[in-house]
Amino acid sequence: MIVLGIESSCDETAAAVVEDGHRILSSVVASQTAIHSPYGGVVPELASRQHVKVIVPVVSEALQRAGLDLSAVDAIAVTQGPGLVGSLLVGIGVAKGLAYASGKPLVAVNHLEGHILAAFLEESPPSFPVIALVVSGGHTNLYAVNNYSNVTLVGRTRDDAAGEAFDKVAKFLDLGYPGGVVIDELARSGNPSAISFPRAYLEKDSLDFSFSGIKTAVVNFVRKYVDSNKGGSIGISENNGDLAKQLPVQLADIAASFQEAVVDVLVAKTCSAAQRFDARQVVVAGGVAANSRLRERLREEMARLGLPLMLPRAELCTDNAAMVAAAGFHQLEKTGGSWDFDFDAISRWPDKTAGS
Repeated sequence: MIVLGIESSCDETAAAVVEDGHRILSSVVASQTAIHSPYGGVVPELASRQHVKVIVPVVSEALQRAGLDLSAVDAIAVTQGPGLVGSLLVGIGVAKGLAYASGKPLVAVNHLEGHILAAFLEESPPSFPVIALVVSGGHTNLYAVNNYSNVTLVGRTRDDAAGEAFDKVAKFLDLGYPGGVVIDELARSGNPSAISFPRAYLEKDSLDFSFSGIKTAVVNFVRKYVDSNKGGSIGISENNGDLAKQLPVQLADIAASFQEAVVDVLVAKTCSAAQRFDARQVVVAGGVAANSRLRERLREEMARLGLPLMLPRAELCTDNAAMVAAAGFHQLEKTGGSWDFDFDAISRWPDKTAGS
């Protein structure tokens, strides 16, 4: 079965063609990083407009790279949510139009379920049951995955997602965007033990996350040495050079210490979930899964526990449509049917499960 996947949940416009849920025939992603970088984060209206501008060429290119036309596609899968509603509606509208015109089955996919299934696009897919950590700019969730259709949410962030905390701290320190990338790079030359930022483990045995406190701790640490009246609600006016002169440590030390605090919690909760649910393997997905320190620490801890770790390659960690096509394939395998055309975008998916 050949599935055309379409993804537009945030700031990447993507389309991909996948065969039988695991063989990628093509994958095209149009990034909007340059558009949003001056603002230090994604601007929803700008994201929607850019999706409208590029989505048809992206879909066309995905079909062309696969050497197929729409008539050779067996089904179309599209991200229904969670995400930015304006962005989601662009992808949904195009997918509905293509499905209606071609008479192909249309499948609405959960973006987070797609991230989990990205690992199954690798040559050596994971073995069930798995614990999946989905960690990105908008989500930090833990799932117990028993099979393709049995995906249960067991932990989630109660406030900021890990990637969101990276972006906000980077914006506050005027380091640039995307925050996760710049902090990861800067932290390589810093001392992760320079500053003792708090780790929020919450209640005993809780698998939930909280990253708003660590973000605030960084802000308070910096503003202890910088006049807070000079900054806005989140950012500060000093450039990096002026700021560095006023701090008792290097910016690299702040970045490394902040990153270490976030990684400590992510790794600890993932290890706890893997042991509690008797996982045979651990899967990590989402944009923050590309963080070098997170990958290093997870490899160390999983080796200690004797658990195989699946870290998808970078292009499968970030938003892409191959994962959407894979999720659509497994939904069709389960239901054998098509979704009604009147489904709409969902900004926040119900917390009970990752799937529908």
